[in-house]
Amino acid sequence: MFLENTVNHTEQFGWIEVICGSMFSGKTEELIRRLKRAKFAKQRVEIFKPAIDVRYDEEEVVSHNDNRIRSTPVPASANIRLLANNVDVVGIDEAQFFDNEIVAVCNDLANRGIRVIVAGLDMDFKGNPFGPMPALMATAEYVTKVHAVCTRTGNLAHYSFRKAESDNIVLLGETQEYEPLSRAAYYKAIQEQNAQLKEEEE
Repeated sequence: MFLENTVNHTEQFGWIEVICGSMFSGKTEELIRRLKRAKFAKQRVEIFKPAIDVRYDEEEVVSHNDNRIRSTPVPASANIRLLANNVDVVGIDEAQFFDNEIVAVCNDLANRGIRVIVAGLDMDFKGNPFGPMPALMATAEYVTKVHAVCTRTGNLAHYSFRKAESDNIVLLGETQEYEPLSRAAYYKAIQEQNAQLKEEEE
């Protein structure tokens, strides 16, 4: 009797994990935790981040509470494809700042049998899907959405409200420029900000 083998051992494929949420939600913390666990298991790990992110350190990936891990800053996602050789796990931080090719890069790596762990903001300060993140979340096998705590209500927050006066989608910042808000608090803050701008214009 022929028994169908449900696991094809000759083709070992990787997969994509996405960790997303607002600012101050612990995305980088969770990324570092997973990567350190892989290193502890003697897996070969390589970490990448966008070269523009130099807030805490030019080379290391650093969480808001100063947990850190060594990384390679790259100017474009295509560099990751070239540099991720002889590895079991690839970590990518601040994926929203990469170009759209990051989606194809992550899929190529996963198809080569690599576990790809990606962290990034799912929405920009205007509450819109951020860069390549929606496509990454759609193609990933696993998506973890983490939340901050709203600074105004104490509820779960998944909006990054920008306090600084700038319309640039990319604005690297910390608590001086951003605060995590719940849906209700975010829309209230946006209304207040718009009313203030209108007043200033008059």
